[in-house]
Amino acid sequence: MTGVRTDMLARLRGSIERIEAHADIACLDRVALGHAEADATLQGGLVRGTLHEVFALETRQVGAATGFVAGIAQRLTKGKPLLWVRQDFVAREAGALAMTGLAELGLDPRRIVLVQAADAEMALRVGADGLACDALGAVVLDLWGEVRQFDLVASRKYTLAAQTSGVSCVMLRTSALPAVSTAETRWVVQAARSPPTAPWEAWGAPILDTQLVRNRHGQTGRWIMEWKCDECLFREAKSGAGNRSVADKAYSQPVAAAPADRPHQAPARPKRRVARSA
Repeated sequence: MTGVRTDMLARLRGSIERIEAHADIACLDRVALGHAEADATLQGGLVRGTLHEVFALETRQVGAATGFVAGIAQRLTKGKPLLWVRQDFVAREAGALAMTGLAELGLDPRRIVLVQAADAEMALRVGADGLACDALGAVVLDLWGEVRQFDLVASRKYTLAAQTSGVSCVMLRTSALPAVSTAETRWVVQAARSPPTAPWEAWGAPILDTQLVRNRHGQTGRWIMEWKCDECLFREAKSGAGNRSVADKAYSQPVAAAPADRPHQAPARPKRRVARSA
């Protein structure tokens, strides 16, 4: 008899959890990324006021991951200030965070508060204080390597703090492997190959290979995204075939005139000078 009651209670708990989970999904505050397939998988976009993780598995991919974090942080802040807490070791290994670069991505440097933390422990403390301030739109925690202080218990505390204040938290992890956490989403980001373009359009929009490896409320997926700096949205990247015809066209712009102080065609190799004996 006791076993029957235990099974019934377990089924009831499971039913209640599913009902509550469905209700939570309906009332979540989401922001669309702009990429149609990714937003459909995310059931409308990224959830505000919770924890998201972005991983650059190799140091050479930190630029792509940082750009992706800048993009989603811009979408999550709702025009409020952004607190970016960066561990010093990240700058030493991967380079400093340039405000001019973030401005080119569409972020307003005047709304970014950059904090340099001596180590991961200090960064986590500053990030926790930031999540308690509802005047912020989002907090980015930029950490290097495996951080033992950020375990399942710590991630749960960050998630609860974000849910309480409504401030979104984005963890940017470089040279670290994904681990168990309470993150709403987890992404692995690397640079993608840009499509061929005309020579005068060589500096194009960032193209990112984004893989959603954890989605608390749905499926996962992988997409090639293009960040539109002017619109501050992610879009589906243009195919290389579509731009190849543009790249193959002759460059019709005027070229520099030949210099008047030397022949039009210089010799390919200079004449070799032979030393003579005295």
